[in-house]
Amino acid sequence: MAKKKTLLERMAQNPKDNWQIKDVETLCKQVGIYCEKPSKGSHYKVYGDHIAATLTIPAHKPIRYFYIKNLTSYATMHLEIVSEKDKES
Repeated sequence: MAKKKTLLERMAQNPKDNWQIKDVETLCKQVGIYCEKPSKGSHYKVYGDHIAATLTIPAHKPIRYFYIKNLTSYATMHLEIVSEKDKES
C-alpha cells in the first residue's frame, strides 16, 4: 500500500491546485508555524519562531500558486531548522 502524502508534499507538488486559506491554516498547524488572521483586510500573516521573515497570504479563492510556493518553501525551511536543533540537543 502506498504511503499517504502529507499536505506539505501535495501543496509543493501541485501549487496551482484550488488551495484555500483553510488549507494554509492546516499546514501551518501541522508544521508548527503561526497563521494569524487579519484584523483588517484580507491578508493572513504566516511566521515562525526560527525564521525572521513573515509571509503575507491573501485569503482570495483560490490562492495563487506563487503564494503556495513561498509557503511550502517557508514550511520546509522551518522543518529543516527544527530538525537541526533537535539533532544538536
